Amino acid sequence: MGVVNVTPDSFSDGGLSFAPEAAVAHGLALLEQGADIVDVGGESTRPGAERPTPEEELRRVLPVVAELAAAGAVVSVDTMRAEVAARALDVGAQLINDVSGGLADPAMLPTMARAGAPYVLMHWRGHATAMQANAVYGDVVTEVVDELRLRVEAALRAGIR
Repeated sequence: MGVVNVTPDSFSDGGLSFAPEAAVAHGLALLEQGADIVDVGGESTRPGAERPTPEEELRRVLPVVAELAAAGAVVSVDTMRAEVAARALDVGAQLINDVSGGLADPAMLPTMARAGAPYVLMHWRGHATAMQANAVYGDVVTEVVDELRLRVEAALRAGIR
């Protein structure tokens, strides 16, 4: 999987792919280098990062997803918002990668169940502005496994298969 961060403040690329044209070019280059999936994200998860509005996230992500999908790429979208997930699937994304595991947006799990698209959920303890303060564990492995189990159970209850 290759990653395209369509953000001005990514911790991994410093905003190099923020412009849609640069993001598409980067995604195509990742495919040429052997990526099977291109993961497009419009919200930085850098510690302390401010969240974009839903409209801004859509503006960042949708044109890139549409163009990469039209070029034949398998596109994943990294989002915590159900609206962004649904609209990204509508323009050609094939799976959703939700770093919040459905906790950031209560509509995410039902939206993904209705869509029937693959859904990747992750362990999460809060948005970028609070993530460092919330990353306190007594037994990190046990707690992460337990929290992931709860998210998988919630996804299954919502109808995700």
